[in-house]
Amino acid sequence: MTGLRFLFRVTLRRLDLAGEIYHLREPQKIPLVMSQDETRRLLAVASSLKVRVLLSLGYGCGLRAGEVVRLKVKHIDSAQKIIRVEQSKSRKDRNVMLSPDTLDLLRQWWKTRRRGFDSTTPVEERWLFPGQRPGKPMTTRQLNRLFHEAADAAGIRKGVTLHALRHSFATHLLERGTDIRVIQALLGHDKLDTTARYARVATGMIAGIKSPLDLLSQPRRKPRKNREDQPPT
Repeated sequence: MTGLRFLFRVTLRRLDLAGEIYHLREPQKIPLVMSQDETRRLLAVASSLKVRVLLSLGYGCGLRAGEVVRLKVKHIDSAQKIIRVEQSKSRKDRNVMLSPDTLDLLRQWWKTRRRGFDSTTPVEERWLFPGQRPGKPMTTRQLNRLFHEAADAAGIRKGVTLHALRHSFATHLLERGTDIRVIQALLGHDKLDTTARYARVATGMIAGIKSPLDLLSQPRRKPRKNREDQPPT
């Protein structure tokens, strides 16, 4: 029983009004994703190696903005080729893939990352992307600004947000035939329904489906006859 129904039925004893209560469903919007060409342009025009690494982690691993900026050295497991995402949304840990290209970018970034300010911190506990405040990582607000600068430079006019990198990660994997339950695990979704919405924006899959209108113009195939139907010779 919802709070309003309890109020009218139990507290106010207005059963007549309780029956008039109904729920309005929130409108469901499909995620806005970038094409592979747009994603390629976005990464190509990144203003620095740092920006390219940040955006590559969002798209290449399906990470949320907060997950990207909170990465530490200990989360990168090059031996098993995974990135460990700790205590993300819903207080859950999960693993995502660490591709050779991503690992190469991370190694390049580690060589150029500013040092000295966290020299007393054990290497494993150091932030990959330290912020301006001592002991703190960069903020999601900073990352969001860097994304929009890159999107403008890439000429992406549709109203994409930083979260579109995660949406594009899931959609492009689905279009390549990756099992939806694997994508669910990579994204850290509790419900398969949440992941399944990407099937509605997988334009590569949708565009590849033949319309029944096109099928009307094709000659009908004659059904094959069974051997039992063949006349005796």
